[in-house]
Amino acid sequence: MDTSFVIRLLLFSLLCALLQIPSLQSLVEWNKLAIHAGQWWRIVSGNFSHTNLAHLGMNLAGLWVICYVFRPSWRSMVGVTLISATSIGFALLFTNLTYYLGLSGVLHALFAYWALQEALSGRNSSWLLVLGVIGKVAWESLYGASEATSQLIAAPVATQAHAIGLGVGLVLAFSANAYRRKLQGDS
Repeated sequence: MDTSFVIRLLLFSLLCALLQIPSLQSLVEWNKLAIHAGQWWRIVSGNFSHTNLAHLGMNLAGLWVICYVFRPSWRSMVGVTLISATSIGFALLFTNLTYYLGLSGVLHALFAYWALQEALSGRNSSWLLVLGVIGKVAWESLYGASEATSQLIAAPVATQAHAIGLGVGLVLAFSANAYRRKLQGDS
């Protein structure tokens, strides 16, 4: 990661930390009733605040590891993050969740997107990453999330957000690959 990317990632991490301030958190958390009352920003903003500092630290560590492993461009990082946060926030309106906080759905989207991008670009070992994240989400969907994680974040794990994020990441990667192939074919 180059210096400007690290600085931007630090600033993003700081923003997420600032959204832990209770008066700010109450304004940004994903809250179904508040969204239905017209507070539409919560569809996106709820993805960037967390239930507690352990939750924040765990999600930011995941984000930094994903960025270190996949080395995305900042433009790609922002695009996939905003599309997935919006998609997750909107899709959660059709679930039984009333509240949602956390970056984990977006992290699943980012991981799935870049792992599949690598696999479709010919890096065969990345198919194991794609299968791994699909397996993880399938396991959570069938058997539930880790009880230890729920205790750590002081809330139920929103496995719905993980599944939606996985789907968004895979769809975005397939779409980007098809677009890239179309451009190469038109050249």
